[in-house]
Amino acid sequence: MPNPVDKTLEPQPSGRAAEFAAAHAAEHPLKLYGGWFCPFVQRAWITLHEKRIAHQYIEINPYHKEASFLALNPRGLVPTLAVPVAGPGANGNAPHRREQKPLYESTVLCEYLDEAYADEGHYGPRLLPAEDAYERARCRLWIDHIGTKIVPGFYQVIQHTPDKAYSLEEARRKLLSSIATWVQEMDGDEPSGPWFLGDRFSLVDVMLAPWARRLFLIDHYKPGGVGIAEARREDEKTWARWQRWFDAMMARDSLRNTTSTDDKYIEVYKRYAEDTTGSEVGQATRDGKRLP
Repeated sequence: MPNPVDKTLEPQPSGRAAEFAAAHAAEHPLKLYGGWFCPFVQRAWITLHEKRIAHQYIEINPYHKEASFLALNPRGLVPTLAVPVAGPGANGNAPHRREQKPLYESTVLCEYLDEAYADEGHYGPRLLPAEDAYERARCRLWIDHIGTKIVPGFYQVIQHTPDKAYSLEEARRKLLSSIATWVQEMDGDEPSGPWFLGDRFSLVDVMLAPWARRLFLIDHYKPGGVGIAEARREDEKTWARWQRWFDAMMARDSLRNTTSTDDKYIEVYKRYAEDTTGSEVGQATRDGKRLP
């Protein structure tokens, strides 16, 4: 039976992520509530890093949530962004105070940060192509593919146990096929850049990065691992392109600086590998439902 509460979670990030969190611990009107272990949170963290947006990071204990956090997001899920907005002035006068309003759902939250902090004179470059409506739409299509195909596929593999109705090999093939489909839509061959849009880093890369970083956990926990080396023997072009992207992403400062140490992820994901996690993502995967 799944554990209702994973009480042994480390309360803080480690490694470079601990340094990044500490550098953003001071009071600030823009607040990111997160959990260091959560890949959905890491999407938001990478976006804040890439955009060079000042903010306050607040680590949330997922099993002892403060009332102030639940007032922002009654579902209690992370990431949650507390956005400062102008409150109404007295008697209909001009706004005079700042209120906080919540945003959640990692893709929505990241697009908001990209749009709200669009001035490239003060912030990092746009992560969706502001100048091309078609390219923005295409990016959103492949962000959706990540969220509906690749991410669920990752959890189906990592949570596989012998009692499942599907085999580990079936889950692995499904995950690899979803990744390969995404890779085949990438722009650019040598000598262009490694990103989904070729030489332009974008939100499409951000959306997949946390799970790409966690693929080592499948190698650690599941017989046969992810299986990329074997897939590459059958399709060199696709998986060589994947490797270019993967190597560039693993070297990207925004990913490295928001990542905790491998041993801590191994501890957390043991619950997933045994399919005993009480997380909402774990439960949805177990029940064959859409991820929350």
